[in-house]
Amino acid sequence: MKQFIILALAGLTLTACAPRNPGAQLGPDGQPIPVAYTINAAEAAAIPERVLGQVNSLRAGSGAAPLRLDPALAAASAAHSRDMAAQNRAWHFGSDGSSPLDRARRAGYSGHLVGENISESYENDIATLQAWMQARDTRDVIMDPSATTLGVAWYQEPSRKIWWTLVTGK
Repeated sequence: MKQFIILALAGLTLTACAPRNPGAQLGPDGQPIPVAYTINAAEAAAIPERVLGQVNSLRAGSGAAPLRLDPALAAASAAHSRDMAAQNRAWHFGSDGSSPLDRARRAGYSGHLVGENISESYENDIATLQAWMQARDTRDVIMDPSATTLGVAWYQEPSRKIWWTLVTGK
């Protein structure tokens, strides 16, 4: 009986280690290589409203008020996404030393900045939002009850790598 339990636990352990998609190509680390997502014109038009809807659904679940899209925050997000690609690194400072607040002001945002989330990936907007919701610091930017506005944008390189920026304000 003891051997059966040990074998069963070993089998479960190996099953947990197996790739989730048996047809997926594996990288050198043994993990599946992500499938690059392409943002076409139809997707580009749909992404801001889709992200806003998902964010507002998440916020509703915690009793937070819904956000609204802000064109100035979207412009600041787009500029930063392109700049991160030019720098080839995801970080909160622009190549000119600008902060998220500097970029929001430069884009004409007159409210108070709540926070900024950034990412480099090959994944779509919803997968990126899910990743942000997994970490406390990025989740807090999205779920901050004082936030009232949202800007989201991206820059996609020819390699299909996507640089995402989401900014919230009040």
